[in-house]
Amino acid sequence: MTELPVFPSGFVFGAATASYQIEGAVREDGRGPSIWDTYSHTPGLTANGDTGDVACDHYHRYPEDVALLRDLGVDSYRFSIAWPRIVPEGAGPVNAKGLDFYSRLVDELLEAGIEPAATLYHWDLPQALEDRGGWRVRETAERFAEYTAVVAGHLGDRVPRWITFNEPWCSAFLGYSIGRHAPGAKEGRGALAAAHHLLVGHGLAVKALRAAGVREVGITLNLDRNLPATDSPADLAAVVRADTQHNLVWTEPILAGRYPATEEETWGELITGADFRRDGDLELISQPLDFLGVNYYRPIVVADAPHREADPALRVATDNRYEEVTLPGVRHTAMNWPVVPESFTDLLVRLKQQYGDALPPVHITENGSAEHDTVAEDGAVHDSDRVEYLRGHLTALKAAIDAGVDVRGYYVWSLLDNFEWAFGYDKRFGLVRVDYETQERTPKDSFRFYQELIAAHRR
Repeated sequence: MTELPVFPSGFVFGAATASYQIEGAVREDGRGPSIWDTYSHTPGLTANGDTGDVACDHYHRYPEDVALLRDLGVDSYRFSIAWPRIVPEGAGPVNAKGLDFYSRLVDELLEAGIEPAATLYHWDLPQALEDRGGWRVRETAERFAEYTAVVAGHLGDRVPRWITFNEPWCSAFLGYSIGRHAPGAKEGRGALAAAHHLLVGHGLAVKALRAAGVREVGITLNLDRNLPATDSPADLAAVVRADTQHNLVWTEPILAGRYPATEEETWGELITGADFRRDGDLELISQPLDFLGVNYYRPIVVADAPHREADPALRVATDNRYEEVTLPGVRHTAMNWPVVPESFTDLLVRLKQQYGDALPPVHITENGSAEHDTVAEDGAVHDSDRVEYLRGHLTALKAAIDAGVDVRGYYVWSLLDNFEWAFGYDKRFGLVRVDYETQERTPKDSFRFYQELIAAHRR
C-alpha cells in the first residue's frame, strides 16, 4: 500500500458541497426559482427527469451533516449560498429567512470547530435575471455585486474565506454554448459575453467583499490539463485552442490583467470587436486575490476537429475545431474520466511556471471521483476505487507542493452523494452515501480513509 503523503503544518483539510445539489426545499421560506429549477423541470434535460427539489434535504438536516463533518475531522467546510434564497428575484427585496438559514449553518459549523468557506455563486442564477438576459448582459454582474454586499454584510464577521464564483467555465460554456447546463443555451458570442460578464461580476464582488472587511477573497476555476491526442501539428494547435477556452480566458484576465493572446485564433469573428468589453474592465477583474481555488478531476485529451456549425455566428464556443477523445490504458471513473494523478502535479507546476509571483496561494477547492460503490449486506459502503483515487491525487498534490507550488488547502468533493446536475442522481461523488428515499447517511470506506489521513496530521 502506498504511504500516505504528509502535508505542511497548518495545511487546511476540508470538504465541499453546493447549494442546489444538496439543499432541497426549493419552494420554502421565500426562495425564488433558479435557472436550475427551470432546467431540471424541462423534460429530457436531466437523467431520469431528476431535479434538486429534495436532493439531500440539507436545508432541514444540516445539523446532521455538520455532525458528519465534525466526525470526519475537517478544518473547513466549503458550501455555497443560493442567490435565490437571499434575493429571490435577483434584485430588490432581501429574504430574511434565507439569510437566517445560512447564519444558522455558519453558527453550527463554528460551534463544531469548523471554519466556514462560502462560495457566492455555484450556478443557481435567479430565473428572473436569466429572463432579462442572464450572464449575457452586464446588469447580472451588477446585481451579483449587490447580492454579495448583502451576504457579506450579514455573514462576513463569521466567515473568513470567500469564493466569488465556482467554475465560471461551466456557467459560460456548458450553460450558454453547449446547453448541457442551465440555462441550456447554444450560442457563440452569447457564451463569450457570459464569460466576460462573469469576470466582471467577480471583480465587482471582490470590491464588495473588501468593503465588508472579510479576511480572504478568491475565485474557484476548474483548470484543465489539456493533452494532445497525437504529436501532429493539427492536434498541437487544437490544444492551444482548448487551453484558451478552458484556462486562459480566466487566468489571463484574473492573474495577468490581459486577454489571451490566442483568443482571435480560437474564436475568430466571435471575439473580434466584442462590444461587451469596456475600458477599465481588466483593472477591475485583476484585483489582487488572497488565494486561487482550483478544481481538478482529470486530464483532457484533445484532437483536432472541423467546425460543426455551418453558420459561424451560431457556432458554439466549444466546437472550435477540437474535441475530447478517450485516453487509453488507464482506469476511468463512473463519469468516464481518466485517472491520471500525475497530470494534477503537472497542472499546478505549469500554473506556477506561467504566472510566477502573480499566482496567489492555492486552495484545491474540489477533487474527487464518482465511482460504482458497493453496498454490503450489513449496510457498509465499500468504495476502494475512490480511496485509491484520493490516495493518488493527494500524493500528486504533495508532489506539486514539493516542486514549489504554494498550496494551502484541499477540499474533497464531495461530503455527500448529491444531485449531479444533468446526470441527476446516477453519479455518486460522496464520502457519505445518501439513500435518496430515506435520506439516511452512511459513511463510506473513503470517509474513513480521509478521516485517518486528517487524524494522522493532528498527531
